[in-house]
Amino acid sequence: MKSMLKTALNSMIILTVFLSVLTGVSCFVLGQSVDPNAPIPSLPPGVSDTDMERRSVPDQRVRSWIVPKRVLWQSATGIKSEKLLLQKPLGLTSTAAMKDGFTMSYPKTKGSLPPSILLDFGAEIQGGIRLESRSLTVAPASLGRTVRVHVRFGESADEAMAVMGEKGACNDHSVRDTILSVPFLGGAELGQTAFRFVRLDLIDPGTEICFDYVRAYFCWRDIPWLGSFKSSDKRLDAIWKTAAYTQHLTMQDFNFEGAKRDRLVWYGDFHPQTMTTLYVFGTPKVLADTLGEYAQKTWPLPKWMNTMPNYSLWWIISVGDYYMFSGDKDFARHQLNYMKNLFELLKPCVDSDGCAAFRKNKMFLDWPTNDKPNAIAAGTHAMFALAFDRVALIARELGETKLEHEATELAKRVRSFKSNHVQNKQAAALLALAGIERPEAPNIEVVARNNGENFSTFYGYYMLEALAKGGRNQTALNVIRQYWGAMLDVGATTFWEDFDLKWLEGSGRIDEITPPGKKSLHGDHGAYCYVGFRHSLCHGWASGPAPWMSAHLLGVQPVEPGFRKVRISPFLGDLDWVEGTVPTPRGLIKVRHDKNKDGSIRSKVELPPGVEQVR
Repeated sequence: MKSMLKTALNSMIILTVFLSVLTGVSCFVLGQSVDPNAPIPSLPPGVSDTDMERRSVPDQRVRSWIVPKRVLWQSATGIKSEKLLLQKPLGLTSTAAMKDGFTMSYPKTKGSLPPSILLDFGAEIQGGIRLESRSLTVAPASLGRTVRVHVRFGESADEAMAVMGEKGACNDHSVRDTILSVPFLGGAELGQTAFRFVRLDLIDPGTEICFDYVRAYFCWRDIPWLGSFKSSDKRLDAIWKTAAYTQHLTMQDFNFEGAKRDRLVWYGDFHPQTMTTLYVFGTPKVLADTLGEYAQKTWPLPKWMNTMPNYSLWWIISVGDYYMFSGDKDFARHQLNYMKNLFELLKPCVDSDGCAAFRKNKMFLDWPTNDKPNAIAAGTHAMFALAFDRVALIARELGETKLEHEATELAKRVRSFKSNHVQNKQAAALLALAGIERPEAPNIEVVARNNGENFSTFYGYYMLEALAKGGRNQTALNVIRQYWGAMLDVGATTFWEDFDLKWLEGSGRIDEITPPGKKSLHGDHGAYCYVGFRHSLCHGWASGPAPWMSAHLLGVQPVEPGFRKVRISPFLGDLDWVEGTVPTPRGLIKVRHDKNKDGSIRSKVELPPGVEQVR
């Protein structure tokens, strides 16, 4: 019994801590803590021995109830006792517990406007809304004793206020704008999306609803944050936590690209998410599932991952990096046959002079380079070398000598061909990481030029990695503070699908309704496939600062698969100290680095058994 209580208490503490760290949101936790890798019962014992068991799929997530943090806006009339919304619930249903109750009334009087209210739940969450009524006045045309409520979710305040189609507001991939019928003395739930704000409007004149409660349900994976990061710079600490939290919200059924949109597994976008997961959460089942069987069954060869050949290269790179951190040979063996056959498809793409390209298929890096064919060609060429390195790693570990030799030789041939980065940050970063351009060469100056200008939330991770490889860690630190920190400055609690520092000029915040004379930061910006409110404000590919800070500030990087050997080379730059943890299959690596007065670094390192530190 004590063990069960402790587990439940730990679950409550974990959720409360990371939400309160971000925003101070008030939350009421009813989720049960689970082992992230333990089998979850599909059904209770009463039906577990029937054919229903064979048709069931367990949900590996838990739910928590969140009450609003504040009422951000309300209509001038029709709203009563709105402050009662901020009280914690007693349970799922608690009729008559809230004195008179929060009430919305829509008179039949000519010229009356529908009552409306905008709620702020204090932080981006993934889930939906539950409305519980105590009493109703229904319209003549109502379907039974129900009242229709117009519900609009928003990752920003402006999105929740927008009507469908306004500045890109849509229901793509998840419903953010719809009508919910709330029953008498009952509750109704809606939503599987990411949001922070919810607007409610009554639809029909002559209706009234007195609520027991209006609360969000937060659906999330109860997996521990094994990795951690703290430093003498609170801004960096907040960025690390926000990056980790962004990735946590995208780990739903599988590891989705974005929590609101697209809610799909895009393997080209997935590599930064893989690295964040490895440094923060270790190797949870959801990561292995998404990289493993799901990938192979969804995109059987000779199909390219997501129909895009570059994304098949990213899949190889992600699998290789997962193996480097996990050392899981069973996982590697399950990928081997698919990887071998994919390698056979890739071999003809390399010319005798070493130039690697997909000549019969469209190549793609990220949207900002989509109209820059020379940059795409250079970046793709570098990706071949990176992918072949991972094929050689897996082959060597599994004793596949012939495959290892072929992959190693092809990687060498690709590196012998010198592509031109054409002054593009994405291409220059990939060429540096692949070793095709020397890291101290001018391509690093391309990446470093004007700090965060022309950074992208996706390829920003590779730009940071390239800067580190070129000895420009302080520049990378400055960019993290400037670029990712700017999102926090305007109200973000998760990092976005896209961001440009130029958007800040003349724009409002995302956690306030944009005042007249200013641009909507969410609704008036964006490009390519994410214009306006369609733009996702919780995108896993934007989480790159977390693994970068763990790898280069804490300095922890695996040298051999499964952290059999580890290199710890911290960088402090303008920091006085850093400390944190990095998960390994053998336990946590714990480090603390302090800067001495002469600039040297004093380190305290705790290694789990079986991990050897090397220089």
